[in-house]
Amino acid sequence: MALPMTLLTGLVATAALTLAPQSKPAGGITLSVQAWTFTRFTTAEAIEMTARAGARNIELFPGQTLKAGSNVRVGPEMGEEATRELRDVLSRHGLRAVAYGVTGIAKDPAQARTLFGWAKSLGIGVINTESTENLDTAEAMAKEFDIKVGIHNHPRRADDPNYRVWDPAYVLSQVKNRDRRIGACADTGHWVRSGIRPIDALKILKGRVVSSHLKDLNEFSPAGHDVPFGTGISDIPAILRFYQSEKFDGPVSVEYEHNMERSLPEVSSCIGFVRGFITPKR
Repeated sequence: MALPMTLLTGLVATAALTLAPQSKPAGGITLSVQAWTFTRFTTAEAIEMTARAGARNIELFPGQTLKAGSNVRVGPEMGEEATRELRDVLSRHGLRAVAYGVTGIAKDPAQARTLFGWAKSLGIGVINTESTENLDTAEAMAKEFDIKVGIHNHPRRADDPNYRVWDPAYVLSQVKNRDRRIGACADTGHWVRSGIRPIDALKILKGRVVSSHLKDLNEFSPAGHDVPFGTGISDIPAILRFYQSEKFDGPVSVEYEHNMERSLPEVSSCIGFVRGFITPKR
């Protein structure tokens, strides 16, 4: 069931005390793993595997089963007890939940407030969505809760001209006149699958990227799949240099959608590549 506002107030206060960001060197990024990387597993297992891969942060995704033997799924409807349990699992493995998505954002402010309040209670700083039709509500919630909203891109759909968020120019048109907390969730792999060089898309969105799903693909086509960073064609160094030049601090989430039942070594390699290239903020 949805969390009542009195509960949300208490949870937000707790989050402020227990999930405060740690101070790290300037110019770094918040490096995380998108839990979808471990979609074949539970959220509890994804948290453990993220820690084993060497990350300190995770981006949760909606609907993942919380733990083995449970029918509770992660999201704002999971309830107080399950949310507390999720927070305990994160704490046990030394991880922070820094983002949530990709999820819908309702037009109705009361429904949207439930999502943003739940996210705030976990210390989440970014909600990633493709709900461009409801950006007025999303913007109001971003201001109320001081949570960023990233417009995420999936690949171009040849049979659906109404799907437009694959195009960075379209995303820019949707966010450029809004609060600075409204921006793009830059999915570099899906840009490659759409025939767009990630660095070109990032230049279009300059100054309006609020989060990123970072991927390196093996080929420049819709059939391309993820490979360890630095071994593909996405030019991860150029992307990281761009983030450095923008003083963009993330979150940047490693998302690996290949070899998904045995991808932990590849995910660890990706995290190591970023750590070797740029000092993570936390």
